Amino acid sequence: MIEIKDAALQAGAAEGMDGFINVFTDRYLEVIGDDWTAEKMTLITGEQHSLLAYRIFRDEVMSGGFIQLIQNGYGGYIFDNPFAKVMRLWGAEEFSKLVYKAKKIYDAHKEDLQRERTDEEFMAMYEQYEAFDELEESFFQMEEDTTEKIARYVDEHIELFAKIVE
Repeated sequence: MIEIKDAALQAGAAEGMDGFINVFTDRYLEVIGDDWTAEKMTLITGEQHSLLAYRIFRDEVMSGGFIQLIQNGYGGYIFDNPFAKVMRLWGAEEFSKLVYKAKKIYDAHKEDLQRERTDEEFMAMYEQYEAFDELEESFFQMEEDTTEKIARYVDEHIELFAKIVE
């Protein structure tokens, strides 16, 4: 089990819900490193992957939307795994529904969405895939509440996410 120092957890919690989640996910990223091979991915558990997926989702969509999330290579990590189902089980039902809606768009256009693009082609994707716009707006409105629900779930089930050490 991945270990996290209690002092780091306390410092992260003092920064708010994002900071609390980031203490865990920063540690997961440290363990996995830059090489996301199948072997490296087994170093963290399913629950840890789900929390990491939420952070990646939140960070990518908040800064560049679904297009950025997918073009940065995270489409499969989010949409080809049981991420949406896990979010529902963790109490983030509305967010789960949003992810399922985005998955429908992703699945229908997967090959095109994942295709390598020039910067100009990348920017044009925002017009081509306006179907994501409404979902992004919905996420912006629910992000704070969703992050709070997920952080609460992690806090209430902390043993699934890390071993807290002195």
